Amino acid sequence: MQDNQLLTPIEYLKGVGPARADLLKKELGIFTFSDLLSFYPFRYIDRTKFHKINEIDQNAAYIQLKGRLINMRTEGARRSKRLIAQVADDTGKIELIWFRGVTWMAKYLQPNEEYIIFGKPNYFKGRYNIPHPEIEPVKDELQNVGSNLQPVYHSTEKLKSRGLTSRGIMKLQQQLHLKLNGQINEFIPPIIANKYKLLNRKESFCAIHFPEDLKVLKKAQARLKFEELFLIQLRILKLKLNRDKLKGHVFENLGDNFYKFYNEILPFELTTAQKKVLKEIRKDVLSGTQMNRLLQGDVGSGKTIVALMSILQAIDNGYQACFMAPTEILANQHLESIYELVKPLELKVELLTGSSKTTKRRDIDEQLLSGELNILIGTHALIEDKVQFKNLGIVIIDEQHRFGVEQRAKMWKKNTIAPHVLVMTATPIPRTLAMTLYGDLDVSVIDELPPGRKTVKTIHRFDSHRLRAFGFMKEQIKLGRQVYVVYPLIKESETLDYKDLMDGYESICRTFQMPEYQVSIVHGQMKSADKDYEMQRFVKKETQIMVATSVIEVGVNIPNASVMIIESAERFGLSQLHQLRGRVGRGADQSYCILMSGNKLSNDALARLRTMVDTNDGFEIAEVDLKLRGPGDLEGTQQSGILDLRIADLARDTPILIEARYSASELLNSDPDLNNTENLLLKNHLTDYNKRKGNWSRIS
Repeated sequence: MQDNQLLTPIEYLKGVGPARADLLKKELGIFTFSDLLSFYPFRYIDRTKFHKINEIDQNAAYIQLKGRLINMRTEGARRSKRLIAQVADDTGKIELIWFRGVTWMAKYLQPNEEYIIFGKPNYFKGRYNIPHPEIEPVKDELQNVGSNLQPVYHSTEKLKSRGLTSRGIMKLQQQLHLKLNGQINEFIPPIIANKYKLLNRKESFCAIHFPEDLKVLKKAQARLKFEELFLIQLRILKLKLNRDKLKGHVFENLGDNFYKFYNEILPFELTTAQKKVLKEIRKDVLSGTQMNRLLQGDVGSGKTIVALMSILQAIDNGYQACFMAPTEILANQHLESIYELVKPLELKVELLTGSSKTTKRRDIDEQLLSGELNILIGTHALIEDKVQFKNLGIVIIDEQHRFGVEQRAKMWKKNTIAPHVLVMTATPIPRTLAMTLYGDLDVSVIDELPPGRKTVKTIHRFDSHRLRAFGFMKEQIKLGRQVYVVYPLIKESETLDYKDLMDGYESICRTFQMPEYQVSIVHGQMKSADKDYEMQRFVKKETQIMVATSVIEVGVNIPNASVMIIESAERFGLSQLHQLRGRVGRGADQSYCILMSGNKLSNDALARLRTMVDTNDGFEIAEVDLKLRGPGDLEGTQQSGILDLRIADLARDTPILIEARYSASELLNSDPDLNNTENLLLKNHLTDYNKRKGNWSRIS
């Protein structure tokens, strides 16, 4: 069994106590000894290397200095208050500046004391300064930590006010190692540890926090990354093994509905990729076990047609289907397109959303229970307990990352035998992320667009070129096209965003005046009925310009719209930019996406905009997004419950992830329940690990 000492609450560690423990829990999620042990340094300082002040280079990254504090002062008041300290060595002077934690830092710093300073130099008005450096007195420099590589830990202003700076956290790590006295159990089976020459667990924890040298540090990092990814893959693959045992409906017949649709109604030839995915789904629904398949496909690749043809297989075998979408706009759109496509088949299709009237709901409930209703399309309203089917055979979930785990799980209880499940996303997922987030699902990819689709041309323009953009909009409108103008919507600053939107709307109305031009507006603060009214005006071509927030990011399908202007494009993530661009290019005309930005751009913002200009490949964009933002920030991963990675990096540790997945798969193939003697320690550790992570009964 894993050493119970590691599960000890953090308040019982010497130097912590109740007040500090409360902060560690709230600020860093550290509840136990185990959590602290797994709170890794994010970088290391070589304590032997010091710059002289006169050696500082404008292009230098982080530097380390040693100097005496000769004076300090505070300037400004309240929110603009700052602390400025001047430090000198034998070659010159430099200012250190703090804008946060001013009161605490003023008490901490002592004039005439010698300090070690670490930070990023900033060149301002002909002089260097260092904003918010890490600083510690030379007399307090930690001794006997094993090497010249000093670990640096993330901290917060609240923790620092309690003395838990990076150095304070390092002291706690020292106390923890003294307390544990090397009693850290190994659990990775010897055959795997030997194959990959993994450092043992005890040595790895010691080396990650107190490395003797760079060589042993790298070995420790590799071991702990492997361990983290190996445990995740074990959980995913065990879930998949259990899921593969679930009984599923068999859709034996391909009947009249499927063949009539395929031969007479389908408005275009299926792409090779669509045919391949349909074969994979066909194999699933004949297998006798429940299908759980993720369908990835770029915007406009034809996922809905594949979903509909899967639904027709269910109907031909006497089953019902439901199609769940994240918003009413998207649900309505699916209703319109599916209703038109299946009208010749005389199938009964209905819509259920939060806005549905009571009488309509009553009719739908009756038709579901009688089996008269074949396809129910809707939003979260489908999840309600009172929505009961006579014989639900398949569930389609669109833009699945927008639904919580518990919400999705409720769909499984709508039938005695769990329905087949097809979850779809137009947000391409990098391979490493798919292996981690959706490793328990079978993955299908539609990686080609229907023939005749023209690639959207993407251009980056600075705000100073706005008149050129307006001129281009007028040219396109003269050709009979329509235009989107989208403004950012970020939760933290809805008031600011609303002002941006309204300012932009007024500016466009001044430039595109009535009666020659008509402008629609859609944003999150409008009532649903008003939003729908404005959307319908645009759909019916009564307005030429739609000014909106990113509420139109998913699902709006207007083939005549050929221009997408994205305002403040630097404030959007890559995935969102790609989704927005996908709103145009849905007709036969050449379409354009114009990214408007301010003149001052961060390196990351510039990289995002360049990526959008350079490629339309959603998977390539997703890989860049993963590298720029990391997995924890990507849309949808917050709900997964598994991407609280502490040391592994999915963008950089792909080889380790592949090794971990292969090892986990091989192990479960030979010993599915981990009952062999050599695997019992791992089984026990996995039980403890699952308890700490919570009930991970993720279904899709």
